[in-house]
Amino acid sequence: MRKYLLSAAAIITMASTANAADDSMTVAGVTIYGTVDLGLMYQTHGTPASDYFVTGTENIVSKNSNKAIFTATPSNLGQSKIGIKGSEEIVDGLSGVFKLETFFNPTSGDISDAAKSMTLNNGVPLANQTSNAPSSIDGQMFNSAAYAGLSSPRFGTATFGRQTQLLADGIAKYDPLGASNAFSVIGYSGTAAGAGNTEERRLDDSLKYLVQIGPARAGAQYKFSPYGGTAYNAWEGEVGADYAHASIDAFAAHVKDEIGTGPLSAAQMGALPNNLSVSNSLFGVVADTTTFAVMAVYDAGAPKAFTGYEHIEYANPSHPLPVGFADIGGYTLGAVNNTAYPNHKILQIEWAGLKYSFTPKFDVTGAYYHYDQNSFGNGTYGTGAAGCSSTANASCSGQLNAVSLVLDYRLSKRFDTYAGAMWTQNVGGLAAGYLHNNTIDPAAGIRFTF
Repeated sequence: MRKYLLSAAAIITMASTANAADDSMTVAGVTIYGTVDLGLMYQTHGTPASDYFVTGTENIVSKNSNKAIFTATPSNLGQSKIGIKGSEEIVDGLSGVFKLETFFNPTSGDISDAAKSMTLNNGVPLANQTSNAPSSIDGQMFNSAAYAGLSSPRFGTATFGRQTQLLADGIAKYDPLGASNAFSVIGYSGTAAGAGNTEERRLDDSLKYLVQIGPARAGAQYKFSPYGGTAYNAWEGEVGADYAHASIDAFAAHVKDEIGTGPLSAAQMGALPNNLSVSNSLFGVVADTTTFAVMAVYDAGAPKAFTGYEHIEYANPSHPLPVGFADIGGYTLGAVNNTAYPNHKILQIEWAGLKYSFTPKFDVTGAYYHYDQNSFGNGTYGTGAAGCSSTANASCSGQLNAVSLVLDYRLSKRFDTYAGAMWTQNVGGLAAGYLHNNTIDPAAGIRFTF
């Protein structure tokens, strides 16, 4: 990773020197860009920061949230990253495009690797764990994006490789806080952006097509299975339009073998096959998911109003995955649950927010986020009582509520400073096994973009 960052820094220096007159980071159609975001955070119920977890700390209340912490944190308002992208005209009206992008943690200098943050907590009791959670960012060299394709103003853009889901693009556009890690539930958690699980927020081996026709637009995406057939693949579609001051998009997605990962328990470590290593093995819950969503924004100038709704249905996988399955980032599943959903789990996600620009440099944003989960147990041992609404089992019905407020002041074109806080609370099945069910995370920091 250090070699990669040093090479990128050298290219940035050359680009800046070559284009000092127009303050551009582009040379011969190739652009170097990035973000560095650093801050300080206090949490009423949190976990010690991780050098590898994408956001450093768990910014919403989590199962292992257990004590007050005050620490330096990366990527609170915007994800720290470095990337290179390009566009080169091949023939009149048709260009070749590409993008390579990597997330990193400026507090430690490490490439972001959520899976490593989890393996470091394999077998560790909840109260003693450091920050960890699943993500699509798992230590790959280009963990955010690596794709190429063709683009035409008339016929649209087709790209192939590792790239964000259409739903993730929608979240970035229609979240009042722009998918902020510290202040947005749907920014920090990839459940909404990943059509059910954060690991699918970005899809490897995927073909993506976007086209704009006047005020209307459409998109489609397909993830090819590396194993052939229909196991471990996905499809997604989008339609949308702009009218006057409003913009709206609708999405549909179906993902097979979505994996929700976590650290191995002590018992799972004891049962780990001899050919698997504790240092790169995780526990995985597997599901087939079907998702529908609609998102909108109304821009009245100084105020912008945002809203969205997403409906996710989880079912047991049609193609169960085995222990030892090779997951993304070079990690493996050391223990697997293919039967977590005896009845289909329904998760409904809603949000609304308002951004008000008091001046061209100063914004204030407030937002509300809500999850609602049905009771999907069948009453048998280990799956929760049918119709339950308590914290007795994760299959009981439950809710998440969150409120956030953020102030952002742009000191210059590339430099801004921010302060804000998000309160989250889980109840019912969404708080099953939790040490505490709520937290608030006031944070302040600076962000530099180029």
